[in-house]
Amino acid sequence: MSVLKATAAFLASAAILAAAGAFALRGVWPWRPEPVKAVTVAELFSETVDTLRRGETLSELFVRQGFNGFTMSRSATGGIFEPRRLRPGLVFSFRRKAQDTIPSKVVVRLGPEQRVSLHLLNDGWWPQAEPVMWRAEPVTLNGRIETSLYDALDGEVSDSLLTLSDRIRLAWDLADIFAWQVDFSRDIRPGDNFRVVAERLVSEEGEVRYGRVLAGDLEIGGQEFTAYRFTGPDSVSGFYDAEGRSLRRAFLLAPVSFRRISSRYNRARLHPILGIVRRHEGMDFAADPGTSVMAAGDGVVARREWTGGYGNLVELRHANGITTRYGHLRVFAPGLAPGQRVAQGEVIGYVGSTGLATGPHLHYEFRVDGVSRDPHTADVGTGDPVPLAQVRDFERERARLGALLLWPEGPIPALAALPETPSPSATN
Repeated sequence: MSVLKATAAFLASAAILAAAGAFALRGVWPWRPEPVKAVTVAELFSETVDTLRRGETLSELFVRQGFNGFTMSRSATGGIFEPRRLRPGLVFSFRRKAQDTIPSKVVVRLGPEQRVSLHLLNDGWWPQAEPVMWRAEPVTLNGRIETSLYDALDGEVSDSLLTLSDRIRLAWDLADIFAWQVDFSRDIRPGDNFRVVAERLVSEEGEVRYGRVLAGDLEIGGQEFTAYRFTGPDSVSGFYDAEGRSLRRAFLLAPVSFRRISSRYNRARLHPILGIVRRHEGMDFAADPGTSVMAAGDGVVARREWTGGYGNLVELRHANGITTRYGHLRVFAPGLAPGQRVAQGEVIGYVGSTGLATGPHLHYEFRVDGVSRDPHTADVGTGDPVPLAQVRDFERERARLGALLLWPEGPIPALAALPETPSPSATN
């Protein structure tokens, strides 16, 4: 029996081999072979980076890169790329195909938001605008304040989170946000604290820059000041305290960015020039010459003139019998004239030392019904509350930002920073 099985197996194997040989001689097979996938070799490029030098034309830069000058294509649309308006320091990336000496594409960043690629056509270069995409990323910053808010941000916040220039911008933004609550020239005490949620922007190329403040919490002189950014349905943003009151008041505490207060409101001050004791009816803010002076509140220009001791003076008339004065200005803002309406924060002049002044500073007065008041103790009103129809939306945003303020210093995970989904009742 075993002999018969072995003989059958031998005969079957022989038959298979014979059939295979026959198919091989004919060049065909009884099964479908797997197709061989084609291998695509990507075209190779080389890239060279060069910088436009001071006093150099774009043509000279292109000659240095092996091209016979620079010519714009006749089909190029105006406004996208202006060769004569390029500033020194711009970095150009020249892209060449393998074995080519002439670049086929050149890319340059004209600003944070815009990239332009130049493509070589038969009659010259054709520019194409390429927007740079940035994504917003919240980051928490915190630390102690010993001398000033700027020194604290500069010393406590690392370069990996914000650059030096961005830290300076953040300091100014925080000073503007809390300008109605905190006098940063005299309220700071060693051991005060700050905690901020800021938005930084990260480009598709990995660049990082500061965006805006989302929330802030300051502990100054034993008091806590908190600000939450809230944007209403009209897309207008503002900062509010925990109770939903706007931080904005009718008048600024200081209408100028100053180094120090050189003289305060005083009923009996020895005048530095006249040498006599007389009433000082305002505050003197020492500042660099040419520093912008802002309107402390919404109002109308009542005076814009030379007035002897005040030098160049602007006087604004506000509601409820209030007037403000700005003295010793170097020059007035262009176009400023009596009867003109101005908004809070609008530039009305520039710091100088005209009139009876020993150095550049702003003399600022706050008057009610013609009587001078100490600007730092005068009633500047309370902030307007969040509109009733938006209270639920504000409370939801306040809770979200309040939670982000508690995160450790550094970038906040994306999921943690997402706003909550509004409830159906909140959208009605």
